[in-house]
Amino acid sequence: MNRIRKSGIGALLVAGALTGGALGANFVGNAGAATSTGTAATSATSTDSSTSAGAPASAPDPSQGGHVANGITETVLTGDTATKVTAAAQQAVAGGTVDRVETDAEGATYEAHVTKADGSWVTVKVNADFSVASIETGRA
Repeated sequence: MNRIRKSGIGALLVAGALTGGALGANFVGNAGAATSTGTAATSATSTDSSTSAGAPASAPDPSQGGHVANGITETVLTGDTATKVTAAAQQAVAGGTVDRVETDAEGATYEAHVTKADGSWVTVKVNADFSVASIETGRA
């Protein structure tokens, strides 16, 4: 095979790989956006979206909330709901620091991830009326 032909085939292979990667990323991004939109439309909780229209979709960081558990997308709480869940968690775990609050996919309405004064972690499960349902050891 001559040099020109090898170069042409190599260029086509590189172009095909780049195009395939871009299309794959687009499909994954659109699938994530469709899942988020569907969840928000059916959610009965009071949360605000922190993403702007037209922003590229990215995989959520589980440490920041908004991850999927039991087939349900947990969303980070904001506003009055976040304030009430934070207050309930702080009352339940004296001296603890609330790391994040979000909807819960595992039984309660909300959950607060808390670092206790001794450095250990707990998850405070909170009911819809902002009463504490339970406290679980570790990150749930």
